[in-house]
Amino acid sequence: MKNLFDAARVEELKQRIARLRPDSQRLWGKMNAPQAVAHCSRGLELALGDLRPPRVLLGRIMSPIIKPKVFENDEPLRRNTLTVKGLVIQDERDLAKERARLHGEVARRTRTASSGH
Repeated sequence: MKNLFDAARVEELKQRIARLRPDSQRLWGKMNAPQAVAHCSRGLELALGDLRPPRVLLGRIMSPIIKPKVFENDEPLRRNTLTVKGLVIQDERDLAKERARLHGEVARRTRTASSGH
């Protein structure tokens, strides 16, 4: 699976982000390009503990059962997979600002990973 621990993948990600335009075609869901980029930034924040959404009881009970099935075999997430409500972006965003934010998150995460922290 592609990840941010591989410098080549980080460069590929940066290039893909740079090619986005506000009117880029939606490939995965309902969010436009600036919203999707903001969604990715929040996803990194969530994955690394900077963002902590509230968990409901059902999620606490079902998580140990569902999580291994979702993340088995290092396969990417499938389209139309449910998204944590805190990651859904509904307001309008500025692509340049969101692009810079995501670049910063990726750079911060890769620096942290390479330094062992």
